[in-house]
Amino acid sequence: MAMAQDTLKGLNVAILVTDGFEQVELTKPRKALDEAGATTKIVSPKGERVRAWEFTDWSEEFPVDVPLDQAKPEQFDALLLPGGVINPDALRIQPKAVAFVKAFFDAGKPVAAICHGPWTVIETGAARGRRMTSWPSLKTDLKNAGADWVDQEAVVDHGLVTSRSPDDIPAFSKEITKLFGEARGRRHAA
Repeated sequence: MAMAQDTLKGLNVAILVTDGFEQVELTKPRKALDEAGATTKIVSPKGERVRAWEFTDWSEEFPVDVPLDQAKPEQFDALLLPGGVINPDALRIQPKAVAFVKAFFDAGKPVAAICHGPWTVIETGAARGRRMTSWPSLKTDLKNAGADWVDQEAVVDHGLVTSRSPDDIPAFSKEITKLFGEARGRRHAA
């Protein structure tokens, strides 16, 4: 058990969100990452707090650990992109948010996106040539961006983990922990 708790020890994970992220798509994967020993930080273009969405209505507020204007991709080893409809739709039209996400792909760092989270991945150009999944309504968007869309609970391809919905969070969290652990291993071996 102690080994599982230390799988991601020393790994710094950015969680990029703005108002309207699906709450469980942040809290449950974050809990899995924290329990594996990672340090997770909410990065946001919002000020001090971001507000979650819970399926059909507004929910809790969460503290922003690092404002996007001050966040440097090189300070993080991996990136988590929760979904919700509002959150990724707002992030994908913010150049600083897109540049932040693109920097992880450019550096070969692992990225995880669930539900509508792949919308932001599309804006970086990183969807092209990757096998991905998402909330079903993004299927055409991802295909148009050059991705091979599949209907599976969790897909891992070239350093990117994608999942369809909150129902897939157990599989998503397992694959994130595995992929981020591989990145930690490569970083510590370097």
